[in-house]
Amino acid sequence: MTARIFWFLPTAGDGRSIVGASHASGNLREPAGFRRPSLRYLTEVAQAADRLDFEGVLTPTGTWCEDAWLTTAALLQSTRRLKFLVAFRPGLTPPTLAAQQAATLQRFSEGRVLFNIVTGGDDVEQRRFGDWIDHDRRYARTDEFLELVQRIWTEPSVDHEGEFFKVADARVSEAPDPLPEFWFGGSSEPALAVAAKRVQTYLTWGEPPADARAKIEKVQALADAEGRKLTYGIRLHTISRDTSEDAWAVAQKLLDELPEDQVSQAHALHSSSQSEGQRRMAALHGGSKDSLEIYPNLWAGVGLVRGGAGTALVGSHEEVANLIGEYHDAGFDEFILSGYPHLEEAYHFAEGVRPILDARGVTVPAR
Repeated sequence: MTARIFWFLPTAGDGRSIVGASHASGNLREPAGFRRPSLRYLTEVAQAADRLDFEGVLTPTGTWCEDAWLTTAALLQSTRRLKFLVAFRPGLTPPTLAAQQAATLQRFSEGRVLFNIVTGGDDVEQRRFGDWIDHDRRYARTDEFLELVQRIWTEPSVDHEGEFFKVADARVSEAPDPLPEFWFGGSSEPALAVAAKRVQTYLTWGEPPADARAKIEKVQALADAEGRKLTYGIRLHTISRDTSEDAWAVAQKLLDELPEDQVSQAHALHSSSQSEGQRRMAALHGGSKDSLEIYPNLWAGVGLVRGGAGTALVGSHEEVANLIGEYHDAGFDEFILSGYPHLEEAYHFAEGVRPILDARGVTVPAR
């Protein structure tokens, strides 16, 4: 199976430095040259991704992001063929309303919408949104939510009384066509169980290929027991240039701009997070600016201050293509990439790395 390459919408802002924070942080880092996530700027990024033949873009969710649903709705009419992988949190929106909103967005986009299910791994952030359910029960709620939404889309009328939701005669005026794919990430045992039962694509953050492959194998075993087959995606940043030296110089510049106190504060939050995936990202660098190349051409520097995905593919266009090929050989067919700044880095990847991947048959040129 050939790979699909997605890009990322920087709805928390952008710049030539690393922008980001833990989901539990009390403030967002806005470095010099910070680009606010205005509709005009996000339109530029989305149109560039569309023009450069990325499969789609991830519209993220979280405290520091502009709302994913509204952002996607605003950008759909400014793009031609680009898909939108819309992140949302089950339980913060009632399932019947979520099913209705998703069906409308799928119709209005003419089938260009997918959904990234974000259960939420940190109590601090969840409570900001009024959610006081504990970590493991959030995954049980996600399981019930996804089953219910799927039923509302595919059955004429749904009555349901479960642990978290109760509905009577739940329905939508018309089922979305096609039914949107569910993508889902999470590293804990409850998360893997939900992935195996409910979603089409399991998504993980960028660990070295062997470790990432081990996660695929765990999910695959659980999915086999459910009689299901999943596809697998990975979320990474990228810095590619004509030469390896040029790419690593960019990485070093990003690193040099990170204040030590911010690195230590971020590491304290990330390493104590209730999210197992976030703790795994923190463990890759240990809060230190030393020895950040944790695998050939895989750099953990982004995760020193940014929550979520914290690793980057760094090197010449060919070296980055080689590492994507390794992940593809390990079983990943979906790649969600990003880079600082997102507008310029999209061009570096699309014009430098993508032709190599197309020539090798890892990806297929867009028609």
